[in-house]
Amino acid sequence: MKDLEMEMVELLIRMKKSYGVVELKAEFEAEAVRIQEAMRLKDVAEKAGLGIIIKIGGAEAITDMFEAQHIGVTGLVAPMVESAYAMRKFLEAIKMHFSVDLRKRISFGVNIETGLAYTNLKDILNERQITLINKVTLGRVDMSGSLGLSRMEINSDKLFDIAQDIFIMVKKKGFETAMGGGIAVEAIPFITKLVRKRLLDYYETRKVVFKTSKSLKKAKEGIILANRFELLWLQNKNNYYERICHEDDKRIRMLKARIKK
Repeated sequence: MKDLEMEMVELLIRMKKSYGVVELKAEFEAEAVRIQEAMRLKDVAEKAGLGIIIKIGGAEAITDMFEAQHIGVTGLVAPMVESAYAMRKFLEAIKMHFSVDLRKRISFGVNIETGLAYTNLKDILNERQITLINKVTLGRVDMSGSLGLSRMEINSDKLFDIAQDIFIMVKKKGFETAMGGGIAVEAIPFITKLVRKRLLDYYETRKVVFKTSKSLKKAKEGIILANRFELLWLQNKNNYYERICHEDDKRIRMLKARIKK
């Protein structure tokens, strides 16, 4: 049976070559990735020649920023930026805690993922130090939830119009655009319309980031393979913690026997 890590690396190399995969992604936020897991994912990404993005816990999650530096990320994203003030705090944290050299090597971005963030987007993008970021990502699941839409409506015309409006504003500022949230095969028409309007540069599943210019022709296969990679990752994670769970079994049995004497 092939080692799961080797299988993951081989799959990623294939996806990088033929399906437009450029980075892997992990979240200290909603996914609650542990530092050891992030470092193991970074190792897998490096072996496949890919970068890794970390979504930190908030706009001013300084410890998360330090951990991301320690891991050696290629991208760092702040979630739930809903106001100009939240953006200002994130930008100030970047300037204070990342050296000029690090800022050259790391792509910084924010997630716009609520109705409030959409309402405030013009002010958010007008923050004075806004050029410290490179990318704005639309998080469709939280955006839908914040607007009272069900997950079944994630590919609706209403959400498409919001996505289009957001990306037009972002593109006018000269930033790259990305989209996540419910990126399954059913999202391909939504993605395709945005790409045809030259509004979307990247789309991402929970773990895998695709560059649209390299992936759209094989989007269906690519998304299925991204799900395959995530399954392998979770199986590998499960095996890792199962080994840890049982590593002291022998010692526990011996101590119980001693106590009984």
